[in-house]
Amino acid sequence: MALARAEEALTISRSLPHGHVAAVLGTAEQIGLPKLLSERRGGHASRRARDLVMALVVSRLIAPASKLATVRALDPETAASSLGERLGLGEVAEREIYEALDWLLDQQERIENALAKRHLAGGTLALYDVSSSYFEGRCCALAKHGYSRDHRPDRLQIVYGLLCNREGCPVAIEVFEGNTADPMTLSSQVQKLKLRFGLDRVVVVGDRGMITSARIREDLEPAGLDWITALRASSIQELTNGGPLQLSLFDDRDLAEITSPDYPGERLIVCRNPLLAAERRRKRADLLAATERDLSRIALAIERRRAPRRGRDRPQGRRRARSAQDGKALRADDHRHRLRLAPQGRGHRRRSAARRHLCHPHQRGKRGPHGRADGRRLQILEPSGAGLPLPEDHRSGDPTDPSLVGAAGARPCLPVHAGLLRRIPHAKPIGANPLRRS
Repeated sequence: MALARAEEALTISRSLPHGHVAAVLGTAEQIGLPKLLSERRGGHASRRARDLVMALVVSRLIAPASKLATVRALDPETAASSLGERLGLGEVAEREIYEALDWLLDQQERIENALAKRHLAGGTLALYDVSSSYFEGRCCALAKHGYSRDHRPDRLQIVYGLLCNREGCPVAIEVFEGNTADPMTLSSQVQKLKLRFGLDRVVVVGDRGMITSARIREDLEPAGLDWITALRASSIQELTNGGPLQLSLFDDRDLAEITSPDYPGERLIVCRNPLLAAERRRKRADLLAATERDLSRIALAIERRRAPRRGRDRPQGRRRARSAQDGKALRADDHRHRLRLAPQGRGHRRRSAARRHLCHPHQRGKRGPHGRADGRRLQILEPSGAGLPLPEDHRSGDPTDPSLVGAAGARPCLPVHAGLLRRIPHAKPIGANPLRRS
């Protein structure tokens, strides 16, 4: 039996990436995510919405993109992976994606209750923290200006709080208005833990900005919940100034428990972190060194201002070209010492600037049909008492030379720029009689 080559026996019509899709879908099935999303008595619409939500979750993990880009990646014609074919979605419209999100919002309470039964129990720890995200658009009722963790105070934002178990597995999430302070979101989480999840004893862990004295007094103590948080720097300083917190406690150990009358019924755990202490010392040394450099730079600038540098100490910057003042001659090597007569075109000067050109002294420049001076015209003679005589080397010795009596002919021009001849016309032609008399 003869075996054919693969390129002759097989024809590849299309090839889509599949490895990452199979890995993420396999993990989702192991943790029971499809079962968690499914309704007990859901119809075809519910199953369709569940598959679209699964596609959104997997797409967010393998290739994060916008909703519109996700629709294109799931469509069979423009598919970027085998995800759509693996879930059997077929053609996906943009409208279906937003309808699936609305369906997921209706199922949020049911899903959170199922997660709480799986991950939370009596006497457990519950981790809670708040974050924010800036918002593009103006059609969200919750988008407000507030403290931006994204460093975008110019954008509207939303605030969301995430509740997790002790391993960090998400259990519940809630979205607040963008100008909501962190401590103000704690009361809703207390009600969620006590009423919805039905937990008898829960220890809430939060940072010092979340669990404040007011929240402990108004929310946690009335609900019978315990808490773990940190004291502020000012409170720690009060404990060290003649209080129960003595630095000699850390001579033999790094962890100790103390009590204080300012915190009745509370356990205060003090800990010394040598790595953090070394880091603080390093930062302090760097800060002092940076301050010394700035102070020395300022002192040097003040000294230079009082006694400016001269000679070789002066910084060698780019020398500016000195302009000749009125009444002073130019240097021999100056580039403006020799004036050259360069041809002037239409774009050499501004449209409104006057154009002057050398010409025969007995000719007048003409204007165009609209009264505008053309660059090709000759300059206009202006009456003046001054005159420029003709060079002697160009004059003829014959008194009967027609050029001397004003006959038409080419007259010599002086080798100077036309701009210097303003208001200075050529001298009148000298006749034969004055020459005989001289």
